Amino acid sequence: MELSFDDLETPALTKAQLAEMLFEQIGLNKRESKEMIDAIFELITEKLVQGEEVKISGFGNFQIRTKSPRPGRNPRTGEPIPIQARRVVTFHASHKLKDQIQGGAGNPLTAVDES
Repeated sequence: MELSFDDLETPALTKAQLAEMLFEQIGLNKRESKEMIDAIFELITEKLVQGEEVKISGFGNFQIRTKSPRPGRNPRTGEPIPIQARRVVTFHASHKLKDQIQGGAGNPLTAVDES
């Protein structure tokens, strides 16, 4: 089953639009669709907060990276300001996703009209 994204009203895909697509194309009711999308994102968030890596086959990997403290500088005054250590989320796209974005196999933007 393939979901269609042709009806997107905005350039950004939102959780509400994902839930609406589940409702329209798979047949879940609206409440179930919203709950399913929320549960997926809640699970991803929970695993990242716990410091675990999240791997989504064919899409990419989300990882938590700890950045060390470092010296910074106020751009207005030039005054040195210490930047505290922190954890950040990084995303690494899979080779399959990168190929599709770059026009690889299966990308409709690279179809050649040979008429």
